[in-house]
Amino acid sequence: MKQTQTRIEMKKTILALFLVFALTSCDILNQIGGAYQLTQCEYKYNTINNIQLAGMNLADGKSISMSNFAALSSILMGGTMQTIPLSMTLNLDVKNPNQATALLSALDYAIEINGMDFTTGKVDIPLRVEAGQTSVLPITIGVDLKNLMNRYSRDRVAKEMGGFLGLSSNETKVTVKLWPKVMVGNSLIKVPAAIPVSFTFGGGGK
Repeated sequence: MKQTQTRIEMKKTILALFLVFALTSCDILNQIGGAYQLTQCEYKYNTINNIQLAGMNLADGKSISMSNFAALSSILMGGTMQTIPLSMTLNLDVKNPNQATALLSALDYAIEINGMDFTTGKVDIPLRVEAGQTSVLPITIGVDLKNLMNRYSRDRVAKEMGGFLGLSSNETKVTVKLWPKVMVGNSLIKVPAAIPVSFTFGGGGK
């Protein structure tokens, strides 16, 4: 129900943009129309790769050795480290079942892990999904786990990230909110209602 309401809000917003820019160039109308098609697309988790934690290259996190397991567990306990940088690329499948092209110029995103505010950011790479096709949307993520530990607690962050990285059997629910942007003239216009994407992985669910 919540996702349906969000999509309805997005449709109303984008239709309003159509009215505002009805007398402008075809390119702008195509941008707005492409953003509208994004609300009709289907979003699904694909992969996570390029995982880097405090200088350790974990690739896709599926082949963590016993030595890395011990090192990662120690890192997640915080210790005396001033920063614990974590970066990765989250890849989402975007399937366009419609008759028109879906596209965006850029987007903002916010990610939650088991209800914990994980990170926010933006993607400046344009995306185009032709009618009936599926494209991969890569989202580059960077976060300092030490800041999360200061905000929540060391134990909670260690628990959630342990499941996220497959160090424990805990399943992890990830919620991604996407705010597409379209180019109107020389300005990027952000759609106010987010597109929600949720999936579960980590431990047995990864």
